[in-house]
Amino acid sequence: MEIANQSNVPGLVQPPKAKFAIGQVVKHRIYPFRGVIFDVDPVFANTEEWLASIPEEVRPRRDQPFYHLLAENAQTTYVAYVSEQNLLADETGKPVSHPQVPHFFKELRRGHYISRDRALH
Repeated sequence: MEIANQSNVPGLVQPPKAKFAIGQVVKHRIYPFRGVIFDVDPVFANTEEWLASIPEEVRPRRDQPFYHLLAENAQTTYVAYVSEQNLLADETGKPVSHPQVPHFFKELRRGHYISRDRALH
């Protein structure tokens, strides 16, 4: 039995391919924060209330990857949910100081965090 190539199936919409990877350090395009990606949603997967809370002039499109970040700014650390259109690669090579980084990652190598093997926990 031959499996159809899903990219050629009419009417099937493929989710966009993520530009950034788990473990990559990124920064926000507009706001002064950065973080390490620990999960990726291929398209918007948060609440309507969350999306509506963003001012319309800067509200992101739904049809793009959204990233879960262990984020930091000058004052604090937190978890952020950010659209791909609002992220840039962080080229500083500096570690992210979020206290949950060791829970997800072993070490920072050449500006990219190496995932911890979660199956061992």
